[in-house]
Amino acid sequence: MLDLDGQDVLVLGAGISGRSAAAFCARLGARVVLADEAAQEYAGAAELPGSVKVHLGTPFPDPAGFDLVVPSPGIPPERYRARARRVWGDIELASRALSVPIAAVTGTNGKSTTVRLLEAMLRAAGLRARAAGNVGDAALGLVGEPLDVAVLEVSSFQLEAVESFRPRVAVLLNLTPDHLDRHGDLAGYLAAKARIFANQTHEDVAILNADPAFDALAASLRARVLRFTARGAVACGACWDGEAVCLRLDAEPLRIPLEGLPRPSGPLRENLLAALLAAQALGAEPRKTLSALAGFRSLPHRTELVAERGGVRFVNDSKATNPGAAVAALALETSPVVWIAGGKDKGLDFAELAEARLAGVRVALLIGAAAPRIAEALAGKVALESVGTLEAAVARAATLARSGDVVLLSPACASFDQFRNFEHRGERFRELVRALGESRP
Repeated sequence: MLDLDGQDVLVLGAGISGRSAAAFCARLGARVVLADEAAQEYAGAAELPGSVKVHLGTPFPDPAGFDLVVPSPGIPPERYRARARRVWGDIELASRALSVPIAAVTGTNGKSTTVRLLEAMLRAAGLRARAAGNVGDAALGLVGEPLDVAVLEVSSFQLEAVESFRPRVAVLLNLTPDHLDRHGDLAGYLAAKARIFANQTHEDVAILNADPAFDALAASLRARVLRFTARGAVACGACWDGEAVCLRLDAEPLRIPLEGLPRPSGPLRENLLAALLAAQALGAEPRKTLSALAGFRSLPHRTELVAERGGVRFVNDSKATNPGAAVAALALETSPVVWIAGGKDKGLDFAELAEARLAGVRVALLIGAAAPRIAEALAGKVALESVGTLEAAVARAATLARSGDVVLLSPACASFDQFRNFEHRGERFRELVRALGESRP
């Protein structure tokens, strides 16, 4: 068990992970200070042992005065790294305290869906599994639970604060430009993500997208490497063969038709392959794990089927807050698309959208502050209409779409110009689609 008895611990940030870390360290006998510069009041005091000292609305204490600093993911390393004696985030603390194998998932897009799917697959195979981390529940909440496997979603921010973190199975789903204000450039972002593999050995398994951009990283790893793709084949890993999953792990490939099970579409096809490989690496029988699809529902706002009207499917992918997520949604959509894109311009490069699978896009309906820049990136590549608001976009899409089409909200942008967050945007899309009723021909 992790020994923090008598240690002075500074926890930075009083959010979910910060409160969890403060309580955990205090229970282990540490003298804990929980500090949050932004908060003026604290509603979670009842969650903490009385020994935790809470500092709100004031500058952080000097990290040099503590044995250990536990930063919340949103606190940039320059705020503590130079002065701290030791830095462990909550993922590092959890990995040191857990006594069961860890499966960890990172990537720009699809982490939460893959983690939830892996959790469901492991349970379908009879293993006691629970998901936590960046997915919602704090990772430290798994410590002491009766588990066979801990499934963790980890962000690049969380991986900045690991030291000996060694997942038995580590997954890198994809990488597209995001959080560059924190990591500097795409190489810095990839380096942060790659920390998920840093402490693995030949006894562990590393699962990576078969994107050639990851070839050099894959070749450098000590763990056994498996690759996955929803487009084409792989030498060792998982791919699609028609409407069947194909595992290539030994001399003889294993082809598993999804008979009687929901057929995943869009990015969920790659999420499924990654989760299936992870489950198999943890000892789960592949056919049993795939049975989890029968009851699995994608997380809200992630290529979520809202309704079908007159043969037109309306899909809510509001979580696609960067160009890479929208590119992935378009690439794996096999039906003609009326695409709704745009929102807050957070300075990302929309040139990537011009390389998307645009042949299947009937028209792109652009909304929000980023519409002019997206239009510039897509000029001459696809039919464009700037419609301003989501309300106008749904109304226009309903008149343009034909039976067999998909109306896809995949904005490639943040939502804060017109909405509170991506959830609010997705909920409004649902309302607008449902208001269309059954009036379509």
